[in-house]
Amino acid sequence: MQIKKLEGLIAAPFTPMYPDGSLNLSLIPDYYKFLKQNNITGAFICGSTGEGVSMSREEKMQVAEAWATCTRNDEDFKVMTLLGGTSIEDCKILALHAKSVGLYAVSFTAPFYFKPANVDVLAECCLAVGSVVPDMPFYYYHIPVLNAVNFPMLDLLKVLDNKMSNFAGIKYTHEDFMDYLSCLHFQKGKYDMLWGRDENMLAALALGAKGAVGSTFNYAAPLYYELISAFSNGRLDEARLLQQKSIDMIRLLGKYGGIATGKAYMRLVGLDCGGFRLPVKNMSEESLRLFDKDTSDVGFQSFKSRKQ
Repeated sequence: MQIKKLEGLIAAPFTPMYPDGSLNLSLIPDYYKFLKQNNITGAFICGSTGEGVSMSREEKMQVAEAWATCTRNDEDFKVMTLLGGTSIEDCKILALHAKSVGLYAVSFTAPFYFKPANVDVLAECCLAVGSVVPDMPFYYYHIPVLNAVNFPMLDLLKVLDNKMSNFAGIKYTHEDFMDYLSCLHFQKGKYDMLWGRDENMLAALALGAKGAVGSTFNYAAPLYYELISAFSNGRLDEARLLQQKSIDMIRLLGKYGGIATGKAYMRLVGLDCGGFRLPVKNMSEESLRLFDKDTSDVGFQSFKSRKQ
């Protein structure tokens, strides 16, 4: 199976919610248009940012259907969904559903309750899920900070190579640059290695990253495209300063409690995605007021994504 490598910025969308925590699927068509207006090339739905682990199987299907419907006539915008990582059987059902509604690809992360004992078992899990949709690109999602499964991804490539025809590559959300570079070079660059750490994008570009998946691309895409342009044209001092702007922006996520702060950024660009579900803690009204001031201090208005 010939699989084209993805390039540019792929957003990891937030799942829009109403105040009561139910899905706000009606916002997704406008969300898609907003991403397109900011030159985003795809969407990685139901992942960490999209609260996939906090949704039921049926809800993840509804989100997949909503994204599939509004992007159906746009072959240049690739939508992939994270299937999950606890129940292999659920993942198979969700993979088949993703195929039936016309998504581009599926992704799977390691089981994180009963964890795979070694990389061979992890590969067996990938094969079990990926085999039900042999004509869809399959990406492994490497995010050890959340699933605590941290085998070298080079080892996973070695085990899966030539055993899984639809294995496209890895969404690499980790800071092991030695492993990442080795994966890029494996089998003469055979696999798609999508970078997943927005705050380290410059380093990944230096190693050879061409495509990236990130949450902050939702609301700060112009900043990263400026960074890519500066790097590509040899303006390294400028690229470093742009990466620092990204870091300053991302530090506010930690300052105000973590991942839920991303939806506060979305409010500032004109898309109200609601709050996060438990167990994620949402920001208080007082924190939102302080956050607005801090975003002004880091110059967010000058590089934020624009709603036309």
